[in-house]
Parts: sequence; C-alpha cells; structure tokens
Amino acid sequence: MPTINQLKKKPRKTVKKKSKSPAMSYVFNTLKNRPTDSQGPFKRGVCLSVKTTTPKKPNSALRKIARVRLTNGMEVTAYIPGIGHNLQEHSIVMIRGGRVKDLPGVRYHIVRGVLDTAGVDGRNRGRSKYGAKRPKKAE
Repeated sequence: MPTINQLKKKPRKTVKKKSKSPAMSYVFNTLKNRPTDSQGPFKRGVCLSVKTTTPKKPNSALRKIARVRLTNGMEVTAYIPGIGHNLQEHSIVMIRGGRVKDLPGVRYHIVRGVLDTAGVDGRNRGRSKYGAKRPKKAE
C-alpha cells in the first residue's frame, strides 16, 4: 500500500480497457505505410484457408472456421455461422466482431449473405442473421 507522499509524487494510473476485437479498431494507410486508428463495425478480407475444428471440453462438434487476411493487414480466425457454406480459399468475406465461446482464439464472425458468402438456404426464422432471402409464397 503506497503512502500519501508516494501518491502525491506519482498518482494512480487508470487501467485502460483492452479491446475484445482489436482487428476492427484500425485501418492501414497505404500512402503513409502505417496503421491509423479508425474503428468500424465490419472489415473486408480474403480467406486464406477454410477448415473445421473441435470445441472446448464439454462440447463436441466440427465447427467451421476460416483464416482471413483483412484489408488492414491483420490475419484473424473467423467463425462461419449457419448450416453449410460456400467459402473456399481466396473468397472475399466481410467479418464482424463477436467471439465464439467454445472456440479459443476465435473472436470474429463472418457475415452471411455479403460479398462471396452465400446466405443460409431454407432458413425461415432469424433470417437477417444468416443473410437468407424471404421465401416466396406458394400460390
């Protein structure tokens, strides 16, 4: 515990909160060849590899993930939500923040129905989260 005199000389520092999705917080300025702070909700990137991985202990599945190189130069792992996908290497994708609780190191989600990512087929509820079009009424 510091004394009053110690606190007078060197006051307490406020701890800065760490970002949970750091890749969203800067863009790469190609003219100055350096990163610039500019936060945004989405980032575009190119798939380097698409694979499956297994979740943490109590769960069991094959979760679909993609390694993505973003426009700011960062390389991140993103989760592909929904049943089935059409992604492969060199696909252009849009990512958003949001971690997957049972996959360590996966802090981003791929947005379905944007750029090269197709929406989920046969989805009737919660369509907006999966980029699914409204089904045609049979008449």
